[in-house]
Amino acid sequence: MSEKKQDASFAITETRLRPGTAADLPAVLGLFVASGLDAAEDVPLDGALQSWQAMQALGAELWLAEVAGQGGRVEVLGCLTLYILPLLAHRQAPEALVEDVAVHPKAQGLGLGRLLMEQAMAVARAHGCYKLALSSNAKRVDAHAFYEHLGFTRHGFSFVVPLAGGTLQ
Repeated sequence: MSEKKQDASFAITETRLRPGTAADLPAVLGLFVASGLDAAEDVPLDGALQSWQAMQALGAELWLAEVAGQGGRVEVLGCLTLYILPLLAHRQAPEALVEDVAVHPKAQGLGLGRLLMEQAMAVARAHGCYKLALSSNAKRVDAHAFYEHLGFTRHGFSFVVPLAGGTLQ
C-alpha cells in the first residue's frame, strides 16, 4: 500500500463511530465526492433521501467515522454501509455485505477505515454471518492492499453488467 501524505494542518483529537441518520446525508454525499467515489453531479440530495428510505426498509446500517479536530470542529471523514442478507444456502447463515466505503483523503492512513471495517466485522459476527464480503474496483490498488491488510482475501470473480443507462467506472 502506498504511503499517504498527511496534511500537516490536520490533526484529530478524538474519533468516534456512530450510526448515520438521514440528517448525515449531505456530509456523506460530500465525502463520496471528496474521496472520488462519486462525482459532484452524481449525488443529488433528493435521490439520496429516497435511497436512504429504501435502505432503511432493508435494514442497512450506515456507519460513520466522526472526528473532532483542533478547536473541537466535528467532521464526518469516513463511512460505510453494511447489509445483513438472509440466505437459503450455507445452512441459512446470513452474509454481510459492505458497500460505499469512503474515507476523506485528508484522513486516509489515520485508522478510520480500519475502525469502520472492524465495526462491520463485529456487527456481522453478532448476526451470525458466515462471511463479510465487499467488492472493489480493479483500479483501486491501494484499497485492495488495505482490505488484504485487514485479513480479506481475494475470492472468486466479480461480474457486473450496467443497467438503466448506467456506466461502470
